[in-house]
Amino acid sequence: MQPTSSKPFSYETFPSAGVVAYFSMEIAINPGMPTYSGGLGVLAGDTLRSAADLGVPLVAFTLAHRKGYFQQRLDLKGVQSEEVQQWNPSDFCIEEPARVTVSVEDRIVTVRCWRYDLIGRSGHVVPIYLLDTDLEGNSGWDRGLTDHLYGGDTNYRLQQEIVLGMGGARMANALGHRVNVHHMNEGHAALLTLALLESLLGGGPLGAPTEADLALVRQACVFTTHTPVPAGHDRFSTEQTIRILGGDRTARLEKLGCFRDGMLNMTQLALRFSRYANGVALQHAKVSRAMFPEFAIDSITNGVHAPTWVSEPIQEMLDANFSPWRRDNLYLRNAIDLPEKEILAAHARAKDELLAEVAARTGQVLNAKVLTLGFARRVATYKRATLLFNDPERLLEIATAAGGLQIIYAGKAHPQDEPGKALIQQVIEDAAKFSNHVLRIVYLENYDWGLGALLTAGVDVWVNTPKRPYEASGTSGMKAALNGVPSLSILDGWWIEGCIEGFTGWAIEDGADDVEEAASLYKKLETAVVPLYLAAPEQWGRLMRNTLAFNGSYFNTNRMVKQYTRNAYYPVKLIEQAKVEEEAFAD
Repeated sequence: MQPTSSKPFSYETFPSAGVVAYFSMEIAINPGMPTYSGGLGVLAGDTLRSAADLGVPLVAFTLAHRKGYFQQRLDLKGVQSEEVQQWNPSDFCIEEPARVTVSVEDRIVTVRCWRYDLIGRSGHVVPIYLLDTDLEGNSGWDRGLTDHLYGGDTNYRLQQEIVLGMGGARMANALGHRVNVHHMNEGHAALLTLALLESLLGGGPLGAPTEADLALVRQACVFTTHTPVPAGHDRFSTEQTIRILGGDRTARLEKLGCFRDGMLNMTQLALRFSRYANGVALQHAKVSRAMFPEFAIDSITNGVHAPTWVSEPIQEMLDANFSPWRRDNLYLRNAIDLPEKEILAAHARAKDELLAEVAARTGQVLNAKVLTLGFARRVATYKRATLLFNDPERLLEIATAAGGLQIIYAGKAHPQDEPGKALIQQVIEDAAKFSNHVLRIVYLENYDWGLGALLTAGVDVWVNTPKRPYEASGTSGMKAALNGVPSLSILDGWWIEGCIEGFTGWAIEDGADDVEEAASLYKKLETAVVPLYLAAPEQWGRLMRNTLAFNGSYFNTNRMVKQYTRNAYYPVKLIEQAKVEEEAFAD
């Protein structure tokens, strides 16, 4: 079975009749399906939506995650508790008859899949296959292997990665897909390379691969890394790997140079067997090359799917002025000619929607005329959610001079991330301590797709304060930019490329410590953001249209998927090679 399209593929666009198979541990597929946790999953979903829009011959594999990530609950003190997000794949997907097996701790585990058809603008379909081990015949433990996204310990994680990588590669074959390229979105799927190698060697772990075998696997694989720090890469001890994956396979991976510092390193494995690898921003690629200097690592900066994240008021404005923007996001550059009053009016509607949601959730009525900052993302210590409160007296002075300041927070901490949970408590404690009639701070629970869309469209300024160089890319600020919302951010990740000072937002200057960087944040608020917002609404409207025109037209998955297609999936030399192969096959 091949994905359908309204147009036949041509050699000028894609070689032969094969597909790209995209593997990601999490994918934000549908708001009703809790199959994602945050940025990586949303990026994956946006990638597939643009692939469908552009007619790229692509299929995707992930896990079913029947119990989701988690539903976040916060008590009055900010203590996070988690609830299961139970859902039924049959409500959204079609079960495929194909079955494959994988070996986990010497047990044979049967895997099925559910298909979700993602339909693009032209009618092109990108099938997403959700791998599922909840089958009779599997043990009780094995039936739960695909239940929880990032649940359990590292043993559970490695077992899931066997299902995703080895099971996913086998499922693609069982479904009848002719795969030209296997795209590993982060290292979670890296074991698919082992499945491909074993397939070349007759289907089992034994046998000595030749250099020609290894080259064939590399030719079929590309890899995207999203992690800018060594500790963030999935690593498993030799003991774990032998016990869960098997002694023969462990020995093979060690011999092939996939261990690093005595541990199986999934990024090392993916890089070892990929003909192309990339980081997700220019800066991130530099950081990745420093961590893995023996490999060539390119950069393709992330983006977001414009039609998904542009608010309805902004969409209506864009449709009335240059309707082709959905088909080709470069048309967003025409926003530079929008009347300031028009974009300000559209944003005011989006802000009203956000503040109505805040009132419904918290009972707090915020003022639509007051400058409102947004800070929402996965809660991790390096993102420094409390940097805004480093000098509360200074922040209060700024709020007073501005005639009021509102800050809206949201974000989940991983259930096992105690420092992240403590950070949420600290933000909520600070909010209670410092909020008054001029400074209003609210924290919204259960940050998800819908709330993220309201926040990025409705706030006036998007704030991001990661500790350099720990931000690989970041995409929330891109969503804000597509709604004309400028950023006030640390120069890390995508913002190094997107910041034009005073034109698309403002940079928080690098400092020796949190105190210096907080001082820069306050200075920018005090001397640039607040005066412009208060005294010059026409100039603020100009800032918003600049942001939409320059950053919105570039930081989108429409551009990003075209780059992957040209640079990773089908570079010119591969297209010419595929022509020769297809002509030989026809003869």
